[in-house]
Amino acid sequence: MGPQGSKNVVAAVDFSQVSVAVLEHAAALATALSAKVWLLHVAAPEPEFVGYAVGPDSVRDQRAAELRSEHRELQHRTEALRERGLEAQALLVQGPTVEKILSEAASLEADLIVMGSHGRGAIGRALLGSVSEGVLHAARCPVTILPSRSG
Repeated sequence: MGPQGSKNVVAAVDFSQVSVAVLEHAAALATALSAKVWLLHVAAPEPEFVGYAVGPDSVRDQRAAELRSEHRELQHRTEALRERGLEAQALLVQGPTVEKILSEAASLEADLIVMGSHGRGAIGRALLGSVSEGVLHAARCPVTILPSRSG
């Protein structure tokens, strides 16, 4: 259990269609467990972080605008959960998705991670890797993976 004996459910969202189901499932579990919901969104790292030369200011400005938009969306979804009586907190971090989900869940002493699968299939997993599989195999707590509605 998390700090002071509280329970924590981490809902990893990427704003795709499956994120709606992830939040609903996390909310239901948090209600049953009297747990706090942490809405976690892992934003793409800055271009130079992944080996690209820093481009013109317009590229940096566009990325900053995307981050602001993602932050607003995360806050909106967090407020919606609070209005339903849940204790909820938003977390927006940047970096490699699997590693960030795992490190945030560990630092929060998460009791459960809820996330979606995008159903890319075997070829997609072979080429791109799978965030859900990466988290599932390395997490220190139970992981609930919801299938993509379109998968």
